[in-house]
Amino acid sequence: MKISAAIIAQNEERNISRVIESLRCCDEILVVDSGSSDRTTEIAGKLGARVVENPWRGYAGQKNFAAEQCENDWVLSLDADESLSEALEAEIWQIKKNGAQYDAYTMPRLAQYLGAWILHSGWYPDRKVRLFDRRKARWEGKYVHESVVVNGSIGHLDSNILHFTCSSLSEHLKTMDRYTTLAAEQIVDEKRQAGLAQLLLDPPWTFFQSYVLKRGFLDGAEGLAIAYMAAFYNFLKYAKARNMSPRR
Repeated sequence: MKISAAIIAQNEERNISRVIESLRCCDEILVVDSGSSDRTTEIAGKLGARVVENPWRGYAGQKNFAAEQCENDWVLSLDADESLSEALEAEIWQIKKNGAQYDAYTMPRLAQYLGAWILHSGWYPDRKVRLFDRRKARWEGKYVHESVVVNGSIGHLDSNILHFTCSSLSEHLKTMDRYTTLAAEQIVDEKRQAGLAQLLLDPPWTFFQSYVLKRGFLDGAEGLAIAYMAAFYNFLKYAKARNMSPRR
C-alpha cells in the first residue's frame, strides 16, 4: 500500500519544513502552491517534495485538485501548519504494513495556540478525516470549514495531528479577518438571517459555550483568549454579512 501526502500552501516558508519532515511514512509528498512570494516552493523542492503551481480554487477545490495530482490513490491530506506526531506516523506505518481495513480514517487534531497546547475549549479532539482512498472520498465545502465526505467505511486512529495555529493575537486577528469575510459571504449566499438579534445574542452565547460549557477555563489565559476571539469572530461575520446584504 502506497500513500501520497498532499499539502496546499501559499507563503508558508515558516511551516513547510516541519510538515514535510513529519511525512516519512509517505511514498510521495506533493505541495500545491497557489502563488507564494516567499521561499515556500524552494524549501519544499529541496526537501524532496514535488511542487505543482495552481491558482487558488477555494479550500475544498484546491484540496481536491491536490488529491487528483497524486500518484497514489491513498492520500494523506495536511495543511502547511500541521504535522504528524511520531505516534500517528507509527499508526500509519502499521496501516501500510497490514493493509487498509477501511476506506478512510479519522484522527484527532491537537492545536497549539499562543504557544500552549489546547485540550478543551471545544478544540480537542477535533477529529478529521485526513487519510482516505480518493476513489471513495472528496473534499466538500464552498466557503469555510471544508471536510472530507466519504462514500464508504471510516476507521479511527488514536494519535494526533499537530496543528500549529496562531502564535500571537495579531496573527489571529489577521486570520480572522479573512475567514469572517468568507463566512459572511456564505451567510449572504444561503440567505440566512444576519439581524440585530444575531449581533447581540450570538457572541455572548459563543463565549459562554467555549469558556464554560466546553471548559475553556481549564486552558488558562489561552482558553480565555479563545473564547473571546470566538465571540468576536461571530460578531464580525454577522456584521460583515449585514454590510454585504442589500439594504431594504
